[in-house]
Amino acid sequence: MGMATESQFHVLAVDDSLIDRKLIERLLKTSSYQVTTVDSGSKALEFLGLQEYDPSNPNTPSVSPNINQEVEVNLIITDYCMPGMTGYDLLKKIKESSSLRNIPVVIMSSENVPSRISRCLEEGAEEFFLKPVRLSDVNRLKPHMMKAKCKDQKQEKPEEDSEKPDQLLSQQQEEEQQQQQQQQQPNNNKRKSMEEGLSPDRTRPRYSGLTVV
Repeated sequence: MGMATESQFHVLAVDDSLIDRKLIERLLKTSSYQVTTVDSGSKALEFLGLQEYDPSNPNTPSVSPNINQEVEVNLIITDYCMPGMTGYDLLKKIKESSSLRNIPVVIMSSENVPSRISRCLEEGAEEFFLKPVRLSDVNRLKPHMMKAKCKDQKQEKPEEDSEKPDQLLSQQQEEEQQQQQQQQQPNNNKRKSMEEGLSPDRTRPRYSGLTVV
């Protein structure tokens, strides 16, 4: 199973309509994606680990947070019109989350409303599909997932290179010490030359005196 999750992209599909859920699930699986389907925005957030299970609310799904942490979602595709939390509300929640904001979100709707489409795109949605969703629409998802994966890899690299600034600092300190030592050496040489220059002058009168005598 580990091999499958590594080789496949995982898509979370959100739609309150059973028929639409089955359709999008079939299209995604045809494109070799791993699919998880839920019927509401709140259940999507629960699956993503943004909400804890509330035993007093029977409508809240009992998904373990530990399981959520192990499941990587590469893209979320959600219906716009849903009771309770709309697809737009779900989009905002995801983009407000520091841990989830890099996950691409695609909105689906059976209504072609330009203001609704532009509002979703401005909020951070990657695409806005009109229902019924076609295989050609699903084929447009992969570039968004690839781009998100590259972003994640770039964010991991600075963490790996975090030791480099310390190495640079130590190198700079060594260079400064070497420069100080080099500066001290000429000063020492000057002192020696001065002492050597003075000592002959001091001894000369003595020797000259001896020769005269």
